[in-house]
Order: sequence, then C-alpha cells, then structure tokens
Amino acid sequence: MWSSWVRWLDDPELVVSVQKWFGVRYATRVSSELPPEVTNKFWFYLFTVCTALGDEIFYATSIPFWFWNIDGAVGRRVVLVWTIVMYIGQGIKDIMKMPRPGPPVQKLQKKWALEYGMPSTHAMVGMAIPFSILFYTMNRYQYSFQWGLIISTTWCSLICISRIYLGMHSILDIAAGLLLAACIMIPVMPLVDALDNAILTNYSSPLFVLLISILVIVYYPNGDKWTPTRGDTTMVVSVCAGIQIGAWTNYQLGHMIASSTIPPYKIIWPSYDMLGLAILRTILGFCGVIATRAIAKSISYAFVCALLGKDKNELRNSENSLENKNKIIVELSYKYFTCAMIGFNSLFLLPNVFKLVGIERPTFYTEI
Repeated sequence: MWSSWVRWLDDPELVVSVQKWFGVRYATRVSSELPPEVTNKFWFYLFTVCTALGDEIFYATSIPFWFWNIDGAVGRRVVLVWTIVMYIGQGIKDIMKMPRPGPPVQKLQKKWALEYGMPSTHAMVGMAIPFSILFYTMNRYQYSFQWGLIISTTWCSLICISRIYLGMHSILDIAAGLLLAACIMIPVMPLVDALDNAILTNYSSPLFVLLISILVIVYYPNGDKWTPTRGDTTMVVSVCAGIQIGAWTNYQLGHMIASSTIPPYKIIWPSYDMLGLAILRTILGFCGVIATRAIAKSISYAFVCALLGKDKNELRNSENSLENKNKIIVELSYKYFTCAMIGFNSLFLLPNVFKLVGIERPTFYTEI
C-alpha cells in the first residue's frame, strides 16, 4: 500500500496535472518538442516570485535586512535553524541521488536542474524560516498567534506549490522535504534557543564555530557527479559561522545588554523617520556587502590558487567535475571565506559603521 502511494506521489503525470490546473498548456503530440505555453500569467509571476523565497538572492537580502532593521536575537536563532535544515537536506539529496521529475514534465525554470530532487530543500526552507520566526517571536512580541500561523502556512504553501508548478519537484519531493524539516525542527528549535546564549558567552565560541563549520564542509557527502549543491551548502554554513562570530564579538565588547523589561514586548511600528533611517541603513549596508564580496572573493581566490600553484584564470574556466579536485578546493575555500566575511561584517562591522554615522537601529528591547 505504501509503495503504491509513493509511486503515485512521484508520478510525473501528477506534476503535469498541477501545471495544467494553473494554466500551463502543453503542446499537442504532433509538436511535442515545443515548450509549454503559459496561459495564465498571474500564476506564473506569483510562483516565480514565491520560488525566489527559497533562493540565495532572498537569503542575501532578507537576512542582513532583518539584523539591521528588525531583531538580532531572533535573527541569530532563525539563521542557525535554517543552516542545520539546509545542510541535512542538501546532504540527503546527494546521498539519495533521486532525479527531478522527468518526461513528460517540462521545466519552466532551469536553475538547479543539475541538482538532485529528493528531498526538496525549497520546501524545507519554506517551512524552516517562517515557522522558526513564529516559534521565536510568539512569546517575545505581542501579536496574534493565529495570524502568525496563517502567514507562515501561506508562505510555506506558496513555495511548495511553486516548485511543482515550475516542474522542478514531484509531490513526493515536496512531501519528503516538509516531513524531514518538521522532524529536524521539533528537537532543534529549543536546542538552538539554548545554544545561542552559549555561543555568545563562551570565550572559545569562535574556535568551536569555525571548527564545526569547516568539518561539516570537508565531510559533506560525496555524490556520483558534480552538482552545485556542495558549493551552495558551503555558502549557507559559512554565512551562519560569520554571523555567529560577529554576534559573539558584539557581546564580548559589551555592545549587547540584557533588557530590563520582561517579554512579550509590544511591537513598535516604525515612524516616517525610522523608515527613512531603515532605508538608509539598508542601502549603505548592501553597498558594504557588495564591497565585502568583491574584495574577499578576489583575494581568497587568488590566494588559494597561489597555494596550489595553479593559474586562477585557467582554473576558473576549467571543467566542473569530481575529478577536478583543485577547482573544488579553490571554490569551496573562496566561498567559505567570502560568505563568512559577509556574515561577520553584516553583524559587526556594518552596524558599527551605522552607529558611527548616527543611523544605527535603536535596540528597543534587547539583542540577547
């Protein structure tokens, strides 16, 4: 019985049915080589935007924005949950080696086509981020839990449906991703809540964070072919490491103090002045992030190539394959260093620049 359910959920025809229901018209049998026609632009644009909620562009913009303008204490916890969920999901994906939906499904998006499909890490992140935000804010701020639950469920659902609509995942991939994320988050979220305080207060935390983050990248499960999964996972892990070390530095320098009031706190909605400062922080901050990426990538790529005695331009243009060990080492190294610096600067350097020029975010309650 279970095997028949699994086969049904993994059936490509089911993906095609979902696509057709949302207005994707497949070519006739005579002209089956033609791409499908999108007859309903509303669903196409909605799901294209929604699938971006699980992309690196969303992470790169929303995570710094959250720290600069909303709440650092919640942000650190959410990032750590996101990293754990992503790492496990990506690792299992390369262990199981299950392909994405095949014919007759036609993909409306080519990005990540080289990666395996099971489980859907978009579905996992679609559950991890909104529901961990809900978990860490429901007793911290005064708001309607029911509305928080509705928003989180809608966020997660739209991401999941978008992956099926675009032809990138089967319903089985999505279901497995959601189930796996739930199984991880139930024990991990309370653990992360306690771990956050330990990371901030322990003098040896940076060594511990660096060691663990490097080890999980080095011992990442090897696939049977090259995919961008390991590189993407490296970026996630290193951003998290940089954020944790940046927060630790702030705490050790006395930039964080405990709140004198007890949660739940009343939400302070921004005034026009506060919105203007938030926009200014965001613009200045992203300029800093872009500069950090450009400088750190250039220096680290050239440095690792020099250590290996390889020409950086030749290596950059060489083939992506598991046999090309030097390119793998260089790419993982520069991605780790670059993203760790972005995470660190987003938490430590840039907020201190904001403070220096007088546009820092008021810490309404506490960052601890």
